[in-house]
Order: sequence, then structure tokens, then C-alpha cells
Amino acid sequence: MTNAAELADDILANWPYPPKGGWTADHLDRLPLDGPNGEPEFFIRVELIDGALVFRSPQTRFHERMVSSLRIGLSGQAPAVFSVVGGMDLWLDAHSRTCPDVMVIDAVAGADLDRTSYQAEEVYLVVEVVSPESAHRDRVVKPPKYARSGISHFWRVEKKENQLVVYVFELDPATCAYGLVKIDRGRVAVDLPFPVDIAFGNAG
Repeated sequence: MTNAAELADDILANWPYPPKGGWTADHLDRLPLDGPNGEPEFFIRVELIDGALVFRSPQTRFHERMVSSLRIGLSGQAPAVFSVVGGMDLWLDAHSRTCPDVMVIDAVAGADLDRTSYQAEEVYLVVEVVSPESAHRDRVVKPPKYARSGISHFWRVEKKENQLVVYVFELDPATCAYGLVKIDRGRVAVDLPFPVDIAFGNAG
């Protein structure tokens, strides 16, 4: 007789097929790293949005370059109470667990090297670098979820006509929604969550 744990393991071995009741955020820590067919090259980063698995496409050099610049710039100017991470999961609720490009988090949470994800209350800033396949999620789907989770600051980074554009948003706690604070081009300079000024140069 198959017990519940064995059944769960069998389901996760074929992870594109949802288990009974749908996918939940804690399932992501148990997804096989080599994909459903045992092929290491199959693996790509997975997010969970409203109970649906979202497979992220390979990223462009522009995307990698911007993420690297943001991490280096934020890390170099962040006070000691903050840590800067990239490619780490953000646990929003039982059915949504995203993987922002960059996050500014609480330094105590960042010091735990065994962590695979962070809770919204540990996060001060989320940054998404928009790519063609992620544009709808980064512009429309994710920001309201981040806002409703209480994350105070959100940046959306895009390339427009070979120029880098940073949309800076801040949470209105009365409405639990983001308001656009400013639009920076070629750099980002803000006072919150801490004073930072990052110049990116040409986006090409």
C-alpha cells in the first residue's frame, strides 16, 4: 500500500502535472533539479503564481548585465542592516512564490545561508528586470501581489530604444497599491529604502 509521503514523492517526480489540490509554495523546495525526465539540461527556474507553475525562459545578456549592475550597486551602497540578493525566492502566500531578479532584504535573514526563500516582511525592495517573455508578469501580475504583501518599494527596469529606464514605485499603505514616484533614465537615484545612486551607462 502506498502511503501519503510516497504518493507525494511520485507526484513531484512528474512535476509538470499538479498534485491534488494544486501546487503550493512549499512544493518548490522539493522539485527535482534534473527535470521531469531526468535530463539536467531541462531544468529552468520555476515560479509559482496563483498556484500555476511558470517556467522562466533563458535570459538575455542585457538582463544578466542589468541584474549584475543592480546587485553590485545596491550592495556597495546599502547600510549594514540590509542585504542584497538575486535569484532567490519570495514567498508571498501559499499559492504564490516568485523569484525576483533582485531583492533588498533584512540583513539577519540574509545571514542564514540555508535559506531558499524569504517572507515579504523581510523584504524592503523588489526589482524586476523586464524581458520579452516576462513583460506581462513584471508589469501587470506581480506588482499588485508585492504591494498587497506589504513590500514598500518596487522598481521595474526596462530597455527602451537602447536606453535603460527605471520605474520607481512606492507603496501607499492606505490602498495597498503602488504609486509611481519617478522615472529615471540611464541611472537610478533614490532616498528610500536607503540613499542610492547607480549609473548604468548605455543599455545596448
